[in-house]
Amino acid sequence: MNDGLDIDLEARLLHRDGLMLVLDKPAGLPVHAGPKGGPNLTAMLDALRFGLPRRPELAHRLDKDTSGCLVLGRHPRALKTLNQLFARGEVEKTYWAVVEGGPADEAGRIDLALAPRSPERGWWMKPDPAGQPAATLYRVLGRAGGLALLELRPLTGRTHQLRVHCAASGFPILGDAVYGSAPRVGGEPLHLHARAVSVPLYPKKPPIAVEAPPPPHMRARLAALGWPSAGEAEATARP
Repeated sequence: MNDGLDIDLEARLLHRDGLMLVLDKPAGLPVHAGPKGGPNLTAMLDALRFGLPRRPELAHRLDKDTSGCLVLGRHPRALKTLNQLFARGEVEKTYWAVVEGGPADEAGRIDLALAPRSPERGWWMKPDPAGQPAATLYRVLGRAGGLALLELRPLTGRTHQLRVHCAASGFPILGDAVYGSAPRVGGEPLHLHARAVSVPLYPKKPPIAVEAPPPPHMRARLAALGWPSAGEAEATARP
């Protein structure tokens, strides 16, 4: 039990080596404490020390309601290396999103600069030609019932980039109560999942490629959109 949440972080590890951990972050868990405190991932990371004197630290972040691959550095030197890889755009990140409607094309690129909507809430973003450049590649993996499953590859790492890019392009992510059509209370959870990362951590070795199984709240929609076969679902599903 950690800060009121019964989450076995060790059971959610997708990768572990001497420098890096990749964790399957559950949806609904913020990575940092908010202004009012409350359960958060950072407060639980002592469970992933595995004998080291310090707990691992986040090399990047995911939104509270986004599930999937989250990279951590196991000690300060490793964290510095990972931060540099992320800053240079050398870590490849792949997300899955179920969106309302969908793009007209089967694949493409969204180039849309982003800026905060207000100084008081720096996390709340909007398209703004004067903002920071932001680019996302997309590919349609399935369509059905007025929804589409997209593979999203962010080429930049702006706050809420994927959510704003999808909404501004006319296909908001299902369950997005900030940028989409979902109600603030009682709607579906956000259908955005950090499906995979590829980290070129060791210069003389291939990048470390890690995938996270889809979260429980997305599986029914994914099945309706053609993913996966029954056997694959059983092999990859995490309770």
